[in-house]
Amino acid sequence: MYQEERLISIIDYVKEHKRISVEQICSLFQVSRDTARRDLVKLKERGAIIRTRGGAILPTIHDEIKDYSGRLEIVSEEKNMIGKAAASLIREGDHIIFDASTTVQACAEHLPDISCTIITNSINQAEVLSSRRGADIHLLGGKLQKEHRFLYGASVIEKLSGYHVDKAFIGVVGVSDKGLTIAHEEDGMVKRKMISQAKQVIALADHSKIGRTDFFRYAGLSDIDLLITDRLPVTEFQRLLDQHGVELLVAEQEGT
Repeated sequence: MYQEERLISIIDYVKEHKRISVEQICSLFQVSRDTARRDLVKLKERGAIIRTRGGAILPTIHDEIKDYSGRLEIVSEEKNMIGKAAASLIREGDHIIFDASTTVQACAEHLPDISCTIITNSINQAEVLSSRRGADIHLLGGKLQKEHRFLYGASVIEKLSGYHVDKAFIGVVGVSDKGLTIAHEEDGMVKRKMISQAKQVIALADHSKIGRTDFFRYAGLSDIDLLITDRLPVTEFQRLLDQHGVELLVAEQEGT
């Protein structure tokens, strides 16, 4: 097998299994450790992998994250399903928190025009919710993250300390045995505070986020009460949720 063919096969393996070791490359392709290392060096130079001790992983998810408007353009039917299921849990008179994720925005878009109080650090969520006459909207003030259109910083966290809400709806970039993770630490710090101020924490994650881990861990699995997703996760992940006392809700496609 030529090196280029082997490099393609290595990338395919990492995409499926999340990581690969030098030993696995040696075993799979019957090459020496030196050859395996040279393959990884070549892939690293191309930006296709990140080297780890003894192997490699795919580039972290935060390297691929588009700005907020770009992510809105690719809001999937899965996120729409999750958002609709999440909105169905909101009751008249609820005090709730919405974070700045696009999946939570799908929830905001499905929110019926009922009397409720909504606290958010997202410019987009506030804009969507402004058409709901029954909604009392509190937009948290702080430093603006321009690309992703959320507010963060000490003033946001301090303001959150004064609120105690019924439900917090939180999006993730990754949810795994490592907990809930996000690309941007400043966003994660706000999410962490939002979680601490809610009686019930509801995480929203489409199937592509399950089993993934990103840069900044802002919560453990035991910090959330309910996970809403669009596909039934593998049995191992369901057991993990059970061990941490997390309920699972799989959103159904309309008409099913």
